[in-house]
Amino acid sequence: MKRSRLLCSVLLSSWTLAALARSDSAPASAEAVSPEVQARITRVEQGLSTHVVVKGSPERTMTLAQRMAFHQVPAVSIALINDGKVEWARAYGLADVASRRPATTTTLFQAGSVSKAVSAIGALRLVEQGKLVLDGDANRQLTSWKIPQNAFTQKEPVSLRMLLNHGAGTTVHGYDGYEQGQKLPTLLQVLDGAAPANSAPVRVDIAPHSTWRYSGGGYSIIQLMVTEAAKQPFDAYMKAALLDPLGMVRSTFAAPLPEALRSEAATAYDGNGKAVAGQWHVFPESAAAGLWTTPSELARVVLEVQQAEAGKSDRILSREMAKALLTRDLGEYGLGFFVENLGDRTSFSHSGANVGFRAQIYGYTRSGQGVVVMTNSDGGAALIEEILCSIAAEYHWPEFQVVEKTAMAGDAATNRRLAGDYRLVNRPARVVAEGDRLYFQSELFGARRMELFAQSKTEFFMTAQDMAIRFEQDSDGAVSGFALLRGGQSYPATRVQ
Repeated sequence: MKRSRLLCSVLLSSWTLAALARSDSAPASAEAVSPEVQARITRVEQGLSTHVVVKGSPERTMTLAQRMAFHQVPAVSIALINDGKVEWARAYGLADVASRRPATTTTLFQAGSVSKAVSAIGALRLVEQGKLVLDGDANRQLTSWKIPQNAFTQKEPVSLRMLLNHGAGTTVHGYDGYEQGQKLPTLLQVLDGAAPANSAPVRVDIAPHSTWRYSGGGYSIIQLMVTEAAKQPFDAYMKAALLDPLGMVRSTFAAPLPEALRSEAATAYDGNGKAVAGQWHVFPESAAAGLWTTPSELARVVLEVQQAEAGKSDRILSREMAKALLTRDLGEYGLGFFVENLGDRTSFSHSGANVGFRAQIYGYTRSGQGVVVMTNSDGGAALIEEILCSIAAEYHWPEFQVVEKTAMAGDAATNRRLAGDYRLVNRPARVVAEGDRLYFQSELFGARRMELFAQSKTEFFMTAQDMAIRFEQDSDGAVSGFALLRGGQSYPATRVQ
């Protein structure tokens, strides 16, 4: 299977860990289900495994409670889709550690970049209504701001289709958001990187439709296109056009989060279990990262895409447009989802990573299966992957089977040569050598170090997450950086001298 995803040292207190240790046997929120379904839930809760294991290591599965404690994830919420409906929904752990407020299936989480998939559907609905067009110069559909022209755009203009596909050549990979109380930039300030925006200007710096490159900045352009075409604020349009029709009554793109919903929101935590200042960051870059929702409500998006693709619903998108949504252009991406053709079905998915939140949406056409998992921790990505492995085993999914890889014996001299500080997606990363063992650490994947297992002197894999690293050398033979390989994509990192 292919998928792409891309603080302080304070541990959870002992009573918090005890609460997490009880969470799989007594979830904070449990709706009544049949004994057969309950048995399946129990097997999922007790069958977690890393996606990659070292060949020859003892085979073992772990419980959800154990892995929540290990990854320091206070809360996780799951909605499981089977046979074209939400078969069960469960929430575990604490939405807020300080008050010991339990997570429930109605607790709101930030969806991070899963917002892009939902926003894309909203944009495509405007295309169906004739208010936007997929192809042609996007600047013809913009009034208050235009994509700055240069040598790249003169050869081929940027289109909405390219922006939806991450093939427009636009900059700004992602956004950090703003602490509570900070002045929020307008969308135009975000696009131009003007104060108080904390991100760079959104510009085209490679030829449009030449390379697939993930761009949150491109989705900010889409946000403006949608706002102007709909003639209303982005959050109001998405509520009227998508959220309300799908019954997603608790979900919102509003920034900041409305006061009436704050008590229902999970607090965000870093990878060490420390609460994010102000409880969470605010994301005015709504289309790229601003959705607040629950797994049960987000599952309605999966179900609607499945129904539309099958020609059984056209309340949001026609069958033709749903197929366009799930058709790859550049890369492994359609017009809002990562897409994998599996023969008898197609998977469509998206991960999300805001400060202190990690999320995953996953669905299959034709089989009526899928899942949404949301967490309130920077350590949530690894936990989500382990949950998916357990779900795949229980529900016989064609992906997420556990993979065995052969590891070479570690070499202390090689490890010392590779160890050092690096910059990965403009964030600090570190490779640490401890004798014949080598470790990788990046805040992009939580605070915990992940062991690297050698396949050669330059190529290593991890078991904590399904990722690999290939170290690179300059002409003098010195280690100059590495490529992080994840979900079929390669993310370059440079060594810090």
